[in-house]
Amino acid sequence: MKSLEIPIIHEETRLKSVYERRKAEIPKGRYSYSNAANLLGIQERERRVLALLAKHSKLSLNEMKILEIGCGTGFWLREFIKWGARPENIVGLDLMPDRLEECRRLCPAEVTLKCGSASSIEMRDASFDLVLQSTVFSSVLDRATKHQIAGEMVRMLRSDGIILWYDFFMNNPNNPDVRGIRRREITELFPECKVSSARITLAPPLARFLAPLSRVLCEALAGLRIFDTHLLAVISKPGHDS
Repeated sequence: MKSLEIPIIHEETRLKSVYERRKAEIPKGRYSYSNAANLLGIQERERRVLALLAKHSKLSLNEMKILEIGCGTGFWLREFIKWGARPENIVGLDLMPDRLEECRRLCPAEVTLKCGSASSIEMRDASFDLVLQSTVFSSVLDRATKHQIAGEMVRMLRSDGIILWYDFFMNNPNNPDVRGIRRREITELFPECKVSSARITLAPPLARFLAPLSRVLCEALAGLRIFDTHLLAVISKPGHDS
């Protein structure tokens, strides 16, 4: 076994344990559309992501081949279908079989779902126009594993494609299992790529407190960006003209 594989295997074992524990710890309904704070975040991401795609992608959504690593139960996969992507052009990859089983139940049958590691993706180079990661890297604490996953994402990407990144840039003092990733680390993970990023998403504890009281106040605070906790980024290979 290669020496690089040992920390990656240990990290994936840790991640499986963390996700199993989180299933019991996350309050029921936190990620429901009926949760005002969650809906606020979803609608902001939708506006911002669609604007980025219009600016940076050369293809329409119904032409794109799309891969999401760490797809979970398929929220983003279904969002892309809602926005116009064709289910048969979408692939979701996740480490957890039970999450994929729920994803399979919720997504159209034409979506391809694969159980496996994002550090070693068993697909051909340059297969996708868009590769997505959402809050995967902040859950990966091992540096070698993060670099391996980033390398696989770049390998999967066509020369004129884009990587879409959505993740925490701040640490959560109440959750030692995640670590925020700032722009500087993103550029280190993708050293030969162009990175364009912006803050997004009002701090979840603040949003959960304020959203049921005043959506207008939440949107005003989010617009200041100083209370935001995530980065939304587009990453492209050298020579990509966006």
